[in-house]
Amino acid sequence: MNIAERLAGVAARIPENKAVVQGERSWTFRQLEDEVSLLAAGLRRAGLEPGARAALMVPPGFEFIALTFALFRAGIVPVLIDPGMGRHHLGQCLAEAAPEAFIGIPKAQLARAVERWAKDTIKLLVTVGSKWPWGGLSLLELRVMGALKDQASGSAARNRDCSEGTDTAAILFTSGSTGVPKGAVYTHEILTAQTELLRSHFDIKEGETSVPTFPLFALFDVALGMTVVIPDMDSTRPGSVEPMSIIGPVQKHGAAQLFGSPALLDRVGRFGEKHGISLPGLKRVISAGAPVPASVLARFAKMLPAGVRLHTPYGATESLPVSAISSDELLRETAPQSAQGKGTCVGRPFPGMRARIIAIDDGPVPRWSDDLLVPPGQVGEIVVQGPVVTREYFRRPEATALAKIEDEGGAFWHRMGDLGFFDEQGRLWFCGRKSHRVQAAEGTMFTIPCEAVFNEHPKVRRTALVGIGQPGAQTPVLCVELERGELPGEAIKDELLEVAASYKHTMAIKSVLFHPSFPVDIRHNAKIFREKLAVWAETQL
Repeated sequence: MNIAERLAGVAARIPENKAVVQGERSWTFRQLEDEVSLLAAGLRRAGLEPGARAALMVPPGFEFIALTFALFRAGIVPVLIDPGMGRHHLGQCLAEAAPEAFIGIPKAQLARAVERWAKDTIKLLVTVGSKWPWGGLSLLELRVMGALKDQASGSAARNRDCSEGTDTAAILFTSGSTGVPKGAVYTHEILTAQTELLRSHFDIKEGETSVPTFPLFALFDVALGMTVVIPDMDSTRPGSVEPMSIIGPVQKHGAAQLFGSPALLDRVGRFGEKHGISLPGLKRVISAGAPVPASVLARFAKMLPAGVRLHTPYGATESLPVSAISSDELLRETAPQSAQGKGTCVGRPFPGMRARIIAIDDGPVPRWSDDLLVPPGQVGEIVVQGPVVTREYFRRPEATALAKIEDEGGAFWHRMGDLGFFDEQGRLWFCGRKSHRVQAAEGTMFTIPCEAVFNEHPKVRRTALVGIGQPGAQTPVLCVELERGELPGEAIKDELLEVAASYKHTMAIKSVLFHPSFPVDIRHNAKIFREKLAVWAETQL
């Protein structure tokens, strides 16, 4: 089923419920459905056929949600790219996606014109805002086109069934935090499966209110019949959010759900703890994008009613969600083990999802065999299979070959590029990215278990383990970002080296470097660019 038809179903059941709230503006589900139908018809009348690709560079809000569902309904494939990945990567992604249309705010249109992005393939421009010299259509003109009557039938164009065409629903580019960004191909089947998994696991009800701080989750929330409140923030920099821009909407609209990256929860939680703020209406808090430190969960939980859980689903752009764990289980059972260097527990796989651990290999694995599996408890690469797993990267056969393992009957396994293991209770543990492991002469070192023991130091905000030199003979170096106001010095360095010497898996660490502010991914402000830190560390030794 085309995912846009879920919106039509919600609009039929609860037409007068608010669908989107942004500032003082709001749309009901009936209004949103009408806008989506109008824009979908306008896109088709403008010449886009089912299967065409359209780059969408519009910030979260009314227009982003309406345009995305309009593209779905028209059978047009939205291409979603993180604007913060840099102009070079943006240009490369757009060249690969080869969109026939470019829909964006004036700033995006100006960048497209200056950088000449996808100049050989773009045939239609739509500007959300002031239409400057580059031509094309405004959003108002697109609406007018959608409202025109067909000469032959006399019926409004927006009443046509525009949902036929390819099952490809969208192309979502990865953040590029561990390599060149790649376009994961989403189908309507995958989007529907994701929506159902989220609904059933988190017991989401139509009519609830959500404050999502990541655009993709706003789309899921609308499809689930939730009222989406768009906070006043830069969604590309959640770690710099003004806390009251989140707390205010949650309190004002009685939100039942909040989604935020670990960096956002950390900032809001610190503010809430300092000012004694409570959020009595929340029923659930969801955080994803990177491992969430136990201290962040414990601090944020102080603002919540008794019994309300924070959930940390695990997954990636290519496969979301895979598993999840709630704060009560994490804080009560697994966090103490994480602090001692076991890794980060990411919970049990969702129903319908299968996860396995295979031997670490940097090359392609063409065919599945049970011989790939490692013994229970041993760290290896996490591979997954299930209804939310994407089959390929768009026009990236080499990357697809590296990430997929063919199985019997047309099935396949996706290699997460993450390392981990299963414990005796069937819970999955995350030990870091495969590309981040340090291959020292003393043996292989995994980032998350090593860093965890140093992150317990009260003056340390976060750490990053990097390797200098050739694999197999790398020198492990611990990069340290201190808490705000703390100054680096020999005393702290000695204390951290003492910690290193007290654990078998960190004894090889003899070098500690202090960094003023780690480079992190633009999407979640939480994934550390260890590749950049490794280059920096090499210049410091």
